[in-house]
Amino acid sequence: MVIEPGLSDAEFTHLEGMLGIEFADDHRAFLAAGLRVGASWPDWRGEGRRSLQKRLQLPAEGVLFDVEWTAFWLDGWGRRPARMKDALRSARYHLAAVPQMIPVFGNHYLPAGRGTVGRPVLSIVRTDVAVVGANLHDYVDRDCGSTGAHAPAAADAVEFWSTLAG
Repeated sequence: MVIEPGLSDAEFTHLEGMLGIEFADDHRAFLAAGLRVGASWPDWRGEGRRSLQKRLQLPAEGVLFDVEWTAFWLDGWGRRPARMKDALRSARYHLAAVPQMIPVFGNHYLPAGRGTVGRPVLSIVRTDVAVVGANLHDYVDRDCGSTGAHAPAAADAVEFWSTLAG
C-alpha cells in the first residue's frame, strides 16, 4: 500500500458531484489525511468513474443477486411478488431508500452522509453483512494491528444493512 497526498476539497467536490455521493465527515477526514492506494483500496483520484460507480453499486447489486438466486426477501418489504422481474423491481425500490455505502477497502464499507461521524464499517458480500469496525477509527486501528484482532466494540446500527448482520 502506498499513501499519497490526501484528497483536496476540490477533489471531494468533483467526486461527490460525479458519483452522486456524500462522504461521511470521518471518511472525508481520513481521505484528506492521506489517500491509500494499492490492492483493494479504492483509488479515488486515479480510478475511472465507471469503476468507482461499480464499487458503489456492489452492495445493492449483491442483495439483488440474492433476491434472484437464493430467494432472499425481507419481511418488511411485504409479500414477495411471484414473478422474478416484479420481485427485482420491488427490491430495487426498497434498496433505493437504504443508506448508500461507500467503499473503504475491498468489501468493507462506511455509510455515506455529510454531517455523520462514528458510523460502523461493515463487510458486505451480497446479504452476508458483518461489523468489522465500530467506526472508521476502530477499523483502521485494528487493520494496522495496534490493538490486535479483537471483536469490534458495539456499533451503531445502519438502517437496513445492520439487519442483515443479524
